[in-house]
Amino acid sequence: MRTTPLFLSILTATLISAGAVSAQAAEGKFYDPSNAASPTGFTTNYEAFRTVGCPGQGLLNTPCKVPKEADTDGDGVVDSKDKCPNTPAGRKVNADGCELDRDGDGIVDGDDKCPDVYAKTADGCPLPVAKPVEAKPADYSASPTTPAAIPRRLVLEGVNFNYDKSTLRPEDIAIIDQNAADLKEWGNIDVEVSGHTDSRGSDKYNMGLSLRRADAVRDYLITKGISADRLTAKGYGESQPLESNDTDEGRFKNRRVELNQIQK
Repeated sequence: MRTTPLFLSILTATLISAGAVSAQAAEGKFYDPSNAASPTGFTTNYEAFRTVGCPGQGLLNTPCKVPKEADTDGDGVVDSKDKCPNTPAGRKVNADGCELDRDGDGIVDGDDKCPDVYAKTADGCPLPVAKPVEAKPADYSASPTTPAAIPRRLVLEGVNFNYDKSTLRPEDIAIIDQNAADLKEWGNIDVEVSGHTDSRGSDKYNMGLSLRRADAVRDYLITKGISADRLTAKGYGESQPLESNDTDEGRFKNRRVELNQIQK
């Protein structure tokens, strides 16, 4: 019996197709139904031909079973998309599978005891505000000797700085002018110009920022006739707050400069 050219062409195409399908099945790859030009995103009759390439399946048998992706830490984000694959159980995560940090202080909510308050401490809660210690009046009855003078301290009330700034505001100049007059009344004593910040930013950055603020006030006092030899600038960063850093008002008051007599 003679085989027609048409029959040979069909047979050849069938064998090639079967070989390609077998090769894909052996490699674990199946029929790719994607078709960007299709309104559904798939090729025509995708549902009917989903079994092509599945080992042991006919053309219209049960569709290939797609294995479920693993989620090792059980946070609801599969491993292939999880940027933090070892999240402890029960922690809330974002779309990347990483733990939430609502207040942005670098401590994830699961470890943060104050998850809605920005505080760069070990437990995520702000440090307690230190209450100023009131100086006790000297008791002159016990001894006829003259008691040692209490070091003078002057908080530049109303002289505060904008966030992340060390430049003097125009409205502060008149206040500093009055402070300069007060310093002249102190006499020829040495004074430390102490700069402070609120708690936002790293400890290292805040130490530098507070020193720049102290330098700004020191330089201005020198222009008002205070001897440069009497003035020493020092930064304390966020370590000595006057008010709570939990409010905008408190943080504003903590961005300050003080004048303190240096005892020798």
